[in-house]
Amino acid sequence: MTELNWQKSTYSEEASSCVYLATTPTGTILLRESDEPEAVLSTGPRQLSTLIAVLRKSGRPAHS
Repeated sequence: MTELNWQKSTYSEEASSCVYLATTPTGTILLRESDEPEAVLSTGPRQLSTLIAVLRKSGRPAHS
């Protein structure tokens, strides 16, 4: 099994809940939150890009 390289979001503050992201060898993107690291969401690059675009368009800060 390949070891994942989890990276902390740049929007996560030091003392707050952090969001982590990892990419699998097949290109799947995995997301988890530091309070519940066993709960992992999976998505693809296109879907994640769409989500980020919608959040930006809504005017809501991505880090709230």
